[in-house]
Amino acid sequence: MTPAGSLLTAHGLRKTYGPTTALDGAAFSIHPGEVVAVMGPSGSGKSTLLHCLAGIVRPDEGTITYDGRELTALRDAELSALRRSEFGFVFQFGQLVPELTCVENVALPLRLNGAKRKEAEATARTWMERLEVDDVTAKRPGEVSGGQGQRVAVARALATSPRVIFADEPTGALDSLNGERVMELLTEAARSANAAVVLVTHETRVAAYSDREIVVRDGRSRDMERVV
Repeated sequence: MTPAGSLLTAHGLRKTYGPTTALDGAAFSIHPGEVVAVMGPSGSGKSTLLHCLAGIVRPDEGTITYDGRELTALRDAELSALRRSEFGFVFQFGQLVPELTCVENVALPLRLNGAKRKEAEATARTWMERLEVDDVTAKRPGEVSGGQGQRVAVARALATSPRVIFADEPTGALDSLNGERVMELLTEAARSANAAVVLVTHETRVAAYSDREIVVRDGRSRDMERVV
């Protein structure tokens, strides 16, 4: 049964890679504006769950519903369009394009969606200001610090006004101070835009920024009650 008001849900997800079972009946749900941390040890299946939810990987079994649409029934082109327009992504190492300036990196998803350069870069600058990296617009990724680069990546994820942001170990390559600032800015910006955040992490200090935690072990998920 789908929880009332959920934006993205999954039931009975199974995924194997050869003899290895990555997901074994996992379930998930998230509401608009909610931050859900997906936790678990290395190899537990948490990143595979994120990739299935984002339409990057197709599960072998199970259902994924986003805004009333069954993702597993969509064609690859439809999934790609969805990822460009309604999903945003933040990865552990940012994955910025090294040949582009930071503002061009943030503007890139808008340009891919057909926006003109001037319009796309104006939106990019607005988000870079909100993420406190408007002073590196003209620099290339190799010329900025790790914390600045990750905030540029967050700005890029938010630039298209996505409804869901998928963050896979977004602070894994940062020191604790930079990691906390990235999480503060990411969650504040997402909540103000009423965007849901699926946050994969193994760090309790990062999960503390979420509203709810789901623990994945041996490919199975369990919704945890948070004690306030």
